[in-house]
Amino acid sequence: MRILVVGSGGREHAICWKLAQSRHAQKIYCAPGNSGTMEFAENVDIKDDDVDGLADFAEKEKIDLTFVGPEGPLVAGIVDEFQSRGLRIFGPSMEAAMLEGSKAFAKEVMGTSHVPTARYKIITNREEAEAAIKEFDRAAVKADGLAAGKGVIICKTRKEMEEAVKALLNSTFTSGPVRKIVIEELLEGEEASILAFCDGKEAKLMVSSQDHKRIFDGDKGDNTGGMGAYAPAPVTAGLDKKIHDSVFSPVLKEMEKRGSPYIGVLYAGLMVKDGSFNVLEFNARFGDPEAQPVLSLLDSDLVDATLACIEGKLNDTDIKWKPGAACSVVISSKGYPGKYETGMRVTGLDEAKKLPNLKVFHAGARLEGNNVVTNGGRVFGVTGTGRSIKEAIENAYRGVSLIKFEGMHYRKDIGKAALGTR
Repeated sequence: MRILVVGSGGREHAICWKLAQSRHAQKIYCAPGNSGTMEFAENVDIKDDDVDGLADFAEKEKIDLTFVGPEGPLVAGIVDEFQSRGLRIFGPSMEAAMLEGSKAFAKEVMGTSHVPTARYKIITNREEAEAAIKEFDRAAVKADGLAAGKGVIICKTRKEMEEAVKALLNSTFTSGPVRKIVIEELLEGEEASILAFCDGKEAKLMVSSQDHKRIFDGDKGDNTGGMGAYAPAPVTAGLDKKIHDSVFSPVLKEMEKRGSPYIGVLYAGLMVKDGSFNVLEFNARFGDPEAQPVLSLLDSDLVDATLACIEGKLNDTDIKWKPGAACSVVISSKGYPGKYETGMRVTGLDEAKKLPNLKVFHAGARLEGNNVVTNGGRVFGVTGTGRSIKEAIENAYRGVSLIKFEGMHYRKDIGKAALGTR
């Protein structure tokens, strides 16, 4: 099969790496790709938001399967465009992708399908906000749109809520002006990410994972796209069936009822406490950095799983997972998630590549001559595997210790929650 992967991050490097292991893969392209995807794919100079350009390329090169990594093209309707041209593509339609594209829509779907979630209010102006804020002592204030994982402000007082609403309403914090805001009751517990392969009717859960959103150790500082993740997450142990039956199954039924069956990877961000949980958000694709440790533990052929979703045959497909654990530590540029410089020369990658049970996934990195240089905020996802989470963490940080570039930053506590030491 000739396969096209859309995207340029660490997630897409991990997807290319896993697809390259498939018995079906003959040729892989990645648009636009990065310095890491080049190891497994031919990079194509087409931006991931150029839907028509990507579809033209897929037609010209007779692509058999397109795998979409980021949320932007999905919400923009890339699946609809490809399908209208008779091209096979993995991901939800534009309407189904609104589970991520609109937090207000996701809340409405959860309410209709009785999915456990926090109490909330949807507001469109400051007058509505003033009334809504009085109903909460503490809240998460969320921009209703795509914000690269950074559209949530945690507020512990009503004054902070007022400031958050003011900062978000009619701003361009998301991919366009914010017209709606969700004010949501602030829940206590431990966050976990549950991803599932979905074929429109059925869902098969992947191993659970836990992301680390804040920039600094101890979950301090600004929100980011994710500073590291590990899998599996002990906090969800024994909850798979309950999560499937009370989250994924009812959402798939509701989306099918609305005429927008959900096909692709559906990601539920959960808040878990004492064996119960609430859904914080949905994403319409693999998480980044969750994809790196989760795909490292996938023991089945990713193409087989993908085709089963597209063809509605998920129940007939056995998806297997490796024993053990995986941990991915993100190395970022100085200043991220704010302003940062690029073009810093990276050393140590060859040494890290020699280590067993380690894979360095490139994200914001590019090739300049014979050198890899930084090209984004999150630069690498250094991913270790092991028989235990402790071993996986140790292997990941062993790789991190070898990589150097000016101003590099990383958290030193990724995975500690799983060890009970955070």
